[in-house]
Amino acid sequence: MVFKRMMQALGVGGPSVETVLSNPNCRPGGFLEGQIHVVGGDHAVDIEYVALGMVTRVEVESGDAEYDSTTEFHRQRATGAFRLEGGQRYDIPFRFEVPWETPITEVYGQHLHGMTMALRTELEVARAVDKGDLDAVAVHPLPAQERILDGLLRLGFRFARADVESGRIYGVQQSLPFYQEIEFYPSPQFQRAVNQLELTFVATPQHLQVVLELDKRGGVFTEGHDTFGRFTVDYASAEQTDWAAQLHGWLEQSLRKRGLFF
Repeated sequence: MVFKRMMQALGVGGPSVETVLSNPNCRPGGFLEGQIHVVGGDHAVDIEYVALGMVTRVEVESGDAEYDSTTEFHRQRATGAFRLEGGQRYDIPFRFEVPWETPITEVYGQHLHGMTMALRTELEVARAVDKGDLDAVAVHPLPAQERILDGLLRLGFRFARADVESGRIYGVQQSLPFYQEIEFYPSPQFQRAVNQLELTFVATPQHLQVVLELDKRGGVFTEGHDTFGRFTVDYASAEQTDWAAQLHGWLEQSLRKRGLFF
């Protein structure tokens, strides 16, 4: 599948840019490849650079207010300065690195409700920057992430939505200034005690960090959120673990410890 986007830099008569992704599907730690086609306009111009940036929507809390911000979290120069003659075509092949911590947007072929991810092409001519439009990108889970998600689904949890929140998680090795939360409706076994479960992945080249948080139902003895799992697994171990059994044990232990029986 090929995604194309056209943008006109600096208005009528300026150069046009067409970005073509060979494949819009990727995984954290992988690559997006394609070509940027720059075509000269009515007259010669000096292009300062062409760059690519990965962007997503991030929820930001500021005091009592909350707002969404389109945030660029990884940037790569596709080319430096060059002269573009009127009508000339200039082709730029690229191989864009996808950061390991990139939030996932697709699971089992289904888009995660609430997620947006895109690659943006930026071109500068005479100190005027045209950021253009965005090309949608689909980020699929790593095999280890997929195994953990599959474990929750086998327990009867169901996807609700996902979002990306500004901030850092205590005790987690994190390079990006935000993290993804994937929210699940509880399985029938746990729905009397739990409103929802939130799952966060923070991947590195060596291992996968996982944070699980319960949004518990209010009661006399408990209220609010409770992190019941923060653990790190290497990718080989994650492939061999029975995640349905592991997650069920953690859930049961956490709820019993707090007097929440089911």
